[in-house]
Amino acid sequence: MIVTVTMNPSVDIAYTLPHLNLDQVNRCNQVSKTAGGKGLNVTRVIHQMNQDVVSTGLLGGALGDFIRESLTKDGIKHNFSDIDGQTRNCLAILHDNGAQTEILEAGPTITAAELKRFEQVMANLLPESDVMTLSGSLPKGIPTNYYVRLLELMSKDSIKVVLDTSGQSLIEVLQSSVKPYAIKPNLDELSDLTNQILTADETALKQALTADIFEGIPLIVVSLGSDGAFVKYTDRFYRVTIPKITVVNPVGSGDSTVAGIAIGLQKKESIEKVIKRAMALGMSNATHQATGYIDQDSYQEFEKQILVQEIK
Repeated sequence: MIVTVTMNPSVDIAYTLPHLNLDQVNRCNQVSKTAGGKGLNVTRVIHQMNQDVVSTGLLGGALGDFIRESLTKDGIKHNFSDIDGQTRNCLAILHDNGAQTEILEAGPTITAAELKRFEQVMANLLPESDVMTLSGSLPKGIPTNYYVRLLELMSKDSIKVVLDTSGQSLIEVLQSSVKPYAIKPNLDELSDLTNQILTADETALKQALTADIFEGIPLIVVSLGSDGAFVKYTDRFYRVTIPKITVVNPVGSGDSTVAGIAIGLQKKESIEKVIKRAMALGMSNATHQATGYIDQDSYQEFEKQILVQEIK
């Protein structure tokens, strides 16, 4: 079973406007509201791929109830821990032929007692878990090294963990003695982690990924946008070339890629298959308006066109 963790979920509200008028009233006829947060995007894609998945994390208030109801309606299993605070809203305004303006609430402040309750929920899920994903930011009140704490809880169960976070939370993990199985930085994040300006140059990427900070992480997938990806798996490197696509909404594509990695690891597939699945799911998501949604037809067609080449 795959377990997805979303510590700071949200109700994602998308407004579509032909044009955004600043300092004026904007009337919107096209609105969507979905259970959001990076981990929940991962969950939806895994569910759409007909794999066994359970979503967990922290939920509170009426917005938390909305998320639970949405997941239940979609047939997605979930086991969230309750908090006293209110789950956040995140707003996205899609406007002016492809522009996107986002307003992201920080979310509730979490107490030590609420974290303790969540860890008991986690402990109950661990015996049935093969792969776990940890996605997104940490809400207020949770220390920046909390993902290290979760990795410590999972280490004795030999669970493969896919970590998709950034900033100080990621740095804390990389500097700790417990490591995830996989991480998925983009090129900018990798540049920040290695204190250099990186491009898609293969030699520079190979050197960057052999830095001491990444020691102990078997799989690193570096997203290169339309240029595909660069991958380090144990001591091997791969260049991933993808076909050109018409991007409708790129939000959630990274989460869909994480879903593909998790599925591949759970199925114990070859690294080439894992990479192709992950990239194809990310591309399928990008060609749809909804966030965290794929369709089998486009996924299968994209997977056939992805080229994974080992670099010696």
